[in-house]
Amino acid sequence: MDNKNEKQFLNLPFTGICTFGKYPMCNDLEKLNADVAVIGVPNDMGTQWKSGARMGPRGIREGSTLYSFGLEGAYDIENDIMYLGPDWKIVDCGDVDMVHGDIMQCHENTEAAIRKIVSKGALPVVLGGDHSITAPVGKGLEELGPFHVIQIDAHLDWADHRSGMRYGHGNCIRRLSELDHVQQIFQFGIRGISSSKKEDVDAARDYGSVILSPRQMREMGLEQVLEHIPAGEKYYVTIDIDGIDPSIAPGTGTPSPGGLLYDEINELLERIAKRGNVIGFDIVEVAPPYDPTGMTGQVAARISLDLLSYVLKERERTGASIVM
Repeated sequence: MDNKNEKQFLNLPFTGICTFGKYPMCNDLEKLNADVAVIGVPNDMGTQWKSGARMGPRGIREGSTLYSFGLEGAYDIENDIMYLGPDWKIVDCGDVDMVHGDIMQCHENTEAAIRKIVSKGALPVVLGGDHSITAPVGKGLEELGPFHVIQIDAHLDWADHRSGMRYGHGNCIRRLSELDHVQQIFQFGIRGISSSKKEDVDAARDYGSVILSPRQMREMGLEQVLEHIPAGEKYYVTIDIDGIDPSIAPGTGTPSPGGLLYDEINELLERIAKRGNVIGFDIVEVAPPYDPTGMTGQVAARISLDLLSYVLKERERTGASIVM
């Protein structure tokens, strides 16, 4: 029989339901049975300038349909490797429920959802939302601690409070530093004038945070950057899309020129996944209202799928469990 005329189900990017990577849905965390649980946190009540990141999970999901490769997995032509193969069960768990005007209740809901995902043995992949969501996510990962935090961002996010507000998007990394199950913090891509007060930078350095700008990272080289991170330990990775240069990711509320480029982020994430155990990650601050071409959502989706690919490939190589 001539198979050239046989009809196939293509599942093209513009068809079907827009889940992350077109993976199946899990509408009830109590029934979660998967290796990887993708969950959105559409909360942007912590923003200090342009809102819109509450639509980030939808934008990232839509962008991810371009890279939805089906059950066969994704072939990397550069490395001659097949990623995201059918042996891994990845599901989209929808979004954490939001309560308009009550940021703390939203954070409580977020923490509870992450705790439930961890209790089910799944790797959490979190789509923001503004960066304030990282504080409750970090709390929800308590069972997996102790772990280090690796942040890719234009901004330090180490403000103690702003007129009493302690859980906005400029406070999240400082809040993580206060958790007993968080060890060292590595802050990559930090740059720009007026992104932090000097006392906040001093407080981060006093804590022991490693702070590197894109320029410093390029001068050092990737090998020297990675030497700062303890090998063979647990990492939580938090990626603010404004850590990437706005020439390729303009759709964010607080863009900052001079960021890292896609290839630099890609290589950094690949090496992080090989250096230790990534126990989860988030990608935040994608704001579709400022992303008319959809490029930022696609970049965020691609970065998420890249990191997930590298993490799962390391699990395949070592035979380790999905969450360690």
